[in-house]
Amino acid sequence: MSLRSTPVTDHSGIEAGQNLGTWQTLKRGVQLSPELRKGIWVTVALAMLSTLGRVLIPFVVQRTTDEGILATGGPDLAVVLRYVLLALVGVAITAFSSYLVNIRLFTASENGLSSLRIRAFRHIHDLSMLTQNTERRGSLVSRVTSDVDTISMFVQFGGLMLMINIAQLTLATVLMIIYSPLLALVVWVCYIPLFVVIRQFQGIVGRAYTTVRERVGDMLGGISEAVVGAATIRAYGVEDRTAARIDEAIDQHRRAAIGAQARAVVAFTSGQLVSGLTTAVVIVVGTLLAVRGDLTLGELLAFLFLVNLFTTPVQQATEILNEMQNAVAGWRRVIGIIDTHADVADPGDDGVDLPRGPITVDFDDVRYAYPGGDRVLHDVSLRIEPRSRVAIVGETGSGKSTFAKLLTRLMDPSDGVVRLDGTDLREIRFRSLRSRVVLVPQEGFLFDDSLLANITFGAPDATPDEVLLTLTELGLDGWLSTLPNGLATDVGQRGESMSAGERQLVALARAYLADPDLLVLDEATSAVDPSTEVRIQRALDSLTRGRTSIAIAHRLSTAQAADEVIVVDKGRIVERGHHTELVGRGGVYSGLHASWVSQQRG
Repeated sequence: MSLRSTPVTDHSGIEAGQNLGTWQTLKRGVQLSPELRKGIWVTVALAMLSTLGRVLIPFVVQRTTDEGILATGGPDLAVVLRYVLLALVGVAITAFSSYLVNIRLFTASENGLSSLRIRAFRHIHDLSMLTQNTERRGSLVSRVTSDVDTISMFVQFGGLMLMINIAQLTLATVLMIIYSPLLALVVWVCYIPLFVVIRQFQGIVGRAYTTVRERVGDMLGGISEAVVGAATIRAYGVEDRTAARIDEAIDQHRRAAIGAQARAVVAFTSGQLVSGLTTAVVIVVGTLLAVRGDLTLGELLAFLFLVNLFTTPVQQATEILNEMQNAVAGWRRVIGIIDTHADVADPGDDGVDLPRGPITVDFDDVRYAYPGGDRVLHDVSLRIEPRSRVAIVGETGSGKSTFAKLLTRLMDPSDGVVRLDGTDLREIRFRSLRSRVVLVPQEGFLFDDSLLANITFGAPDATPDEVLLTLTELGLDGWLSTLPNGLATDVGQRGESMSAGERQLVALARAYLADPDLLVLDEATSAVDPSTEVRIQRALDSLTRGRTSIAIAHRLSTAQAADEVIVVDKGRIVERGHHTELVGRGGVYSGLHASWVSQQRG
């Protein structure tokens, strides 16, 4: 396994998805959803049976007319009745076959597209935070929701109907040739120009629908940002500006959708025009042939039914092809995200599991640069001993948060190696890594559920009694008693029913209950008021006891309680030592401490 990983945001999958041709996209889409092919030949056979039932009608009309109604010696009701019963049997078989086709197709498509949604969603979660941040959240959501919906609409109706229509066109053509080669030639002469035009037009329609899918992503991205950022929008009084941005995104989608539909309607109305023209020409030419005795009246009527069987699927095909272009546009976007390389990948079965116990951390010549930016970490080499409590401090932008992201493998270094207990972080299975290393971010994210469910998020088997014990050990039992419903209190969407400080308390309790061997605190107390910080600082003594802990410190009170302080300045480690030692050294840390003390006094 390579020990080098370059954190370059990879758009190759997205770009490759957009560059796939129509049939390549359909083939790749079916490969991603193998359920679509399950039992497909049975479905096709049933579809062909329903098509044969439709073709039976012209035959019955011809025989009923020539052998029954126009029989020598007058109408023969027995013949008429026999063919009418045959037609009823054919219609019943057609209806039942169509019912089975629709049920099977709906089941297969829902199974296939459900697996596609799951696969796309899981792959989005596998992408690094950097890759995710290159796409708006609403756009990523649209890949799993609305883009797959467009595929569903086509697969459940258009895909098989296209095959049925092709079969129906073929059978209708064969029967038309049997009845009258000349009229069959007339029909095809009328339709060949339309087929050529439609083929050329599909590229235009496809590009138009690709734009529509992009505008849907932009619209959902803008709306989701406005909903999530509602408090900030109101605080700064920019409702009108935000509304204008959303209105513009919606209007761009409207214009794109109208433009795509206008192009699609051209093909559909062309089909209707040619259909009417073909029927008129067949009636004129067929009547002349009947007058000359080359056709019977029954054969002419049967041929007109066959023309309808020919023209109907052509008109449907133009609409289906337009739906296909819309589906292909959605499929390309889904394929694009699935084919995007996960640059921070789980080694899976090739990886290793680490045994439980205090962790040793090693950084060996680690460098990191964000894509398109300057290097933010330079040749970082250090060892953090097991069971030690370390604080990493530095000015804003010094690289200390990048340190935390590399340590928890939210990102991989550009160069160098990060090791836990001597094992390259990239060789550790995610399941093992996430169970042994827990990150408490600067802003704890809560889910729309109860307080109990949020605290047990990382330890779903924990009991309410264990949660109460956790809160007591953290000194948060008094805070819990102030909540209206205790552990059953609903925290609201994104925890909005709680203050920023309370959300962080929940995040700390969640980390405590998960019982990690390495605890990484990324400025985890920055949103907590001073009095609560004192309580948490006492609780952190028990939380960090016996395990390795690394705190990215904004408030230097955290550094005072640490066994060792690591000072980062402009991406380099410039000082290491105990708080007291570094204060007296008169270096970078001493200056940071003096500034912090003056702020506390102020």
